[in-house]
Amino acid sequence: NIVIIGNGMYATGRGTDAYGTILPAVFEWKRFGSTIEKLVIVGTNGKHSSQAKKKVKELSSKTGIFIETEVYPKEGDVNRNAYKEVLRAIEKPACAIVVVPDHLHYQVVSDCLKAGLHVLVVKPLTPTVEEGRKLIDLANANNLYCGVEFHKRYDRSNMMMRDTYQSGAIGIPLYLIVEYSQRKSIPTKMFQEWVHKTNILQYLGIHYIDIVRFVTRAAPLRVMALGQKTWLQDHEIDSYDSIQCIVEWETSEGDKFTQTLLTNWIDPETTSSMSDQKIKIIGTKGRYEADQKERGIRLCVDDSYLQQPNPDFCMSYKDQNGNSNWQGYGIDSIVDYLNRVTDFVENDMNINNIDNSSRSSFEESLISTSVLESANKSLNLDGDWVVVDNR
Repeated sequence: NIVIIGNGMYATGRGTDAYGTILPAVFEWKRFGSTIEKLVIVGTNGKHSSQAKKKVKELSSKTGIFIETEVYPKEGDVNRNAYKEVLRAIEKPACAIVVVPDHLHYQVVSDCLKAGLHVLVVKPLTPTVEEGRKLIDLANANNLYCGVEFHKRYDRSNMMMRDTYQSGAIGIPLYLIVEYSQRKSIPTKMFQEWVHKTNILQYLGIHYIDIVRFVTRAAPLRVMALGQKTWLQDHEIDSYDSIQCIVEWETSEGDKFTQTLLTNWIDPETTSSMSDQKIKIIGTKGRYEADQKERGIRLCVDDSYLQQPNPDFCMSYKDQNGNSNWQGYGIDSIVDYLNRVTDFVENDMNINNIDNSSRSSFEESLISTSVLESANKSLNLDGDWVVVDNR
């Protein structure tokens, strides 16, 4: 049994014509022979539960794959603690995939760990180091295999950057620049209910904080951040339009370099892609640059604006039988975790004997959380440098 806790855009595609990323990934996992006895989707509103049930039915029709599914709370009910009742009532799931707002990560993941579930949670692990450490201790004490869904580690563009850097071709790193932004509909529509509890760096920029760790294996030293509240504030939303953040990192050889992150989520709705994302790393021998919005495809049709779809993240393709299958690094991230949990359970493995240093484990993901917490402190200090807690 697998339980998905959270029933929003990323989990099931709520509010869109698509199916999110988590749900198609579970279907793809079953496609290759994995055994799922039951999938349980838990949200907080029964109205959304019925929509999730419809999405599952449509996916079954498109993919030719059937998964027995239950949804909670039931239609007509509103229950913010529905997931707790599910954890108590249903036959113990093998794992939980937690897809809830950032500020709820600690409580929901903690409850899952106490119930003895292996957990995959969407990024960030937690907004604070203290909460993250508590979850790590709880997971280790219960011998549970846990991870954070940092899917950009599976993007071939970032994997090529890692391999190029680690081959020594770029030389000693000097600086990195990241530009990452999304459309205004994300804070104003998709996350309207809880946008004031997060910010653009925490929701989006965290990916490329993790990628620097993934590529260089460096440790963060100190952080400074500045932000602007203009357009969103004019629309009665108390969140930053944009955040600019500088992180100083140190490699295992003692070389220091900086990362500059430029983030916003007030791009026009007419922009050609949901995400505009670029990264470059400059070293003493060369540079690696990746425009990860420019995937080489442009689509322009009547009654629509120019589109630049990303074929590499989470895309549906039809096979020779006409059935849809989902491919991309968003799918790979979740399928890989489910495979590893299966291996962990079936081989009765011990968490202390697993090297998680190269994977987005809770321990590894605490590094990006430590940068995030320092950045949030710096924002409150009007851009002062804040030393990162690397204990």
